Amino acid sequence: MTPDSLTLSPLPHTWILDVDGTLCVHNGHLHGGDTLLPGVKEFFAQLPEGDMVVLITSRKEEHRAALEDFLHREGIRYDWLICGAPVGERILINDDKPSGLCMAYALRQQRDGTWDIHWSIDEEV
Repeated sequence: MTPDSLTLSPLPHTWILDVDGTLCVHNGHLHGGDTLLPGVKEFFAQLPEGDMVVLITSRKEEHRAALEDFLHREGIRYDWLICGAPVGERILINDDKPSGLCMAYALRQQRDGTWDIHWSIDEEV
């Protein structure tokens, strides 16, 4: 596995994604409007319907409605949008399945970078 390539089980997944600098140009909403980064729409188009998408941002609640409108116009689906997150590190902790299936991955994306993250499903897992 490389940092931009995952092999996943056929089980439904939970994707937890940062907004600013990861999905959208960092602080674009403060400088003329949001813009999706290259590759984001293609990434979302590949997400299976049964997967859950959680978006997280440090934007204040007062910016929620504008962000939701932008995401809707761009066709970015999500199940939860968390606003007001602290600006520090995001830490994911999860237990592995008794079968040995790894249940947590963390990928770092260069701020305002092009999305080139790939995954495949291993039906044997």
